[in-house]
Amino acid sequence: MKARQRAERDGYPENLSLRVHRALSWLDRAERDDDPASRFIFLWIAFNAAYATEIDDRVHLNEQATFNAFLEKLCELDGEKRLDALVWNAYPNAIRVLLDNPYVFSCFWDHQKGVLTEVQWKRSFDGAKKAAHTALARQKTPAVLSIVFSRIYTLRNQIIHGGATWNGRVNRDQIRDCVAILADLVPVVIEIMMDNPGALWGGASYPVIKQKSIDTM
Repeated sequence: MKARQRAERDGYPENLSLRVHRALSWLDRAERDDDPASRFIFLWIAFNAAYATEIDDRVHLNEQATFNAFLEKLCELDGEKRLDALVWNAYPNAIRVLLDNPYVFSCFWDHQKGVLTEVQWKRSFDGAKKAAHTALARQKTPAVLSIVFSRIYTLRNQIIHGGATWNGRVNRDQIRDCVAILADLVPVVIEIMMDNPGALWGGASYPVIKQKSIDTM
């Protein structure tokens, strides 16, 4: 993909070119790392580099709502149905196992904090799994990905906010499954973006500022 990006980048809008360049750089770093937690972090940054926009930053949109809208847009633009195939292929393994894991379900942690009762979080947990199964049966890929990414986002928060120990034994399964999903998904996301340079992707977050502009301020 990097070779393709170099060959096509002059024809991309500046904001898309920056997003793809950044996302590919973090994807490359993830692919060169053997540590599962590090790979997860690098893959999340790659995904974040692809979807985040200046508009989202300014209006402080909920991050999950932002990437859910981004995933829905990708599915609409995915003429080759690569995301559909990815979900179908991954569901029997990494996705299903992830959905069965309570430690990446935010309501489980709300129960631990006393916000929800055991009955409430388990009802929510079962409801989310049924919703994912129903969405899959109806071939509603954006809905499946939204539920999956809510789990991945919970793990992201746990790790980035210091709620986990590096190389700890208690996080191995969820990190493994999230890495497996992101490692397949992120390249497809970038590829769909490169296939659709004319789509409105929005301004990239933290655009490159030339030194001369800073010096004249």
